Amino acid sequence: MTTADVICYKYKPLKNGELPLKIKVCKDRKTRYINLGVSTKSEYWDFEKNQPKPTCPDRELIEKLISNKISEVKSKIVELKSNNKEFSATTLVEKVSHPTKAITVGELFKQHIHCLEEEKRTGYRLSIQQTYNSLIKFNSHLDIPFSEMDCGWLKRYETWLRKQGKSENTIGIRFRNIRMIFNSAINMGLVKPENYPFKQLKVSKLHQETAKRALTKDEILSVVNYNITGKDFYCKLAVHLFTFSYFMGGINFVDMAYLTGKNIVSNRLIYNRRKTSKLINLPMQERALLVLKEYKDSNKPYLFPILSISHRTEQQKLNRLHKVITKVNKALKCIGEELNIPIKLTTYVARHSYATVLKRAGVATSIICESLGHSSEKVTQIYLDNFENNQIDKAMELLK
Repeated sequence: MTTADVICYKYKPLKNGELPLKIKVCKDRKTRYINLGVSTKSEYWDFEKNQPKPTCPDRELIEKLISNKISEVKSKIVELKSNNKEFSATTLVEKVSHPTKAITVGELFKQHIHCLEEEKRTGYRLSIQQTYNSLIKFNSHLDIPFSEMDCGWLKRYETWLRKQGKSENTIGIRFRNIRMIFNSAINMGLVKPENYPFKQLKVSKLHQETAKRALTKDEILSVVNYNITGKDFYCKLAVHLFTFSYFMGGINFVDMAYLTGKNIVSNRLIYNRRKTSKLINLPMQERALLVLKEYKDSNKPYLFPILSISHRTEQQKLNRLHKVITKVNKALKCIGEELNIPIKLTTYVARHSYATVLKRAGVATSIICESLGHSSEKVTQIYLDNFENNQIDKAMELLK
């Protein structure tokens, strides 16, 4: 049993002769005290009934103070027991006397952004930062407790996003980021699990089927064999990056940008994906080697002319990557239109196409997943066509 009662502490009178009032907390035969910060003269205290006498000045206020503090202690006891947390008289008194300052929604967002910055997870940090900026625009500030971010609050935010013209997938990303931060808050004890709003508000519904971005093999080869003679720097770079990505396991743009000579060992490309940290180890393909030959320069650390030694800070690198990918994808779009390719051509189309070509050839999804460096086969499936038309045609013949 844990008990909490008020006492008038007569063993150590104050300098003015008054006696301090304290809450006495007992658990497992251990006793600790919480000082109420008020005192009274002994003649105003009823030691038998353990309460202020009717003649005590400010009696009602003192009784209210005592009642509130005892209720606070008892509430803390219930909270700790409901969460199956062990506590002693000492830790209970500490939690009541020195409560942890609640971290606001905005503060936890900023803490997480800082951690991602330190881990150099640039892409993910940018996504969380965009969500934070969006919430600031919506609510003007995030100096609010997590309990305030309830289902109604989030639905108003969703409505606001739709009025801003945001796509279904953008809204989904925003809400997945909020859910991740909210889960962190629960784990840190900043908000009670029963206040979790995502039991009612399902993030899974905020998803729009992404149009497939895979090409046929003939369309891929038309890009790979595109005549770049006399073309400008970014047009040539666009074709080379597309080619290298397709022949080297669908490596994405950012990972290509960071490749150095150290990533090629015994005629194999070995690198860790910056997004998932998964180790990728693939045999170098002849067409990929021909691409690298175009940019071979022993005085430059990177294999492709995207980053250089002048890009020292993470922000400088991020700015450079954004500039180059924009120009490369613009060049690819023009090439795609010239070749009458039915979808908008980007560097990511090479990654999707690599996965789909292997799938069409009968390669297991698990192997494709490994080569792409995905965290799970579920992610890989997004890259693959759900069904080929000829497969559906054959299936329908079975009905005859």
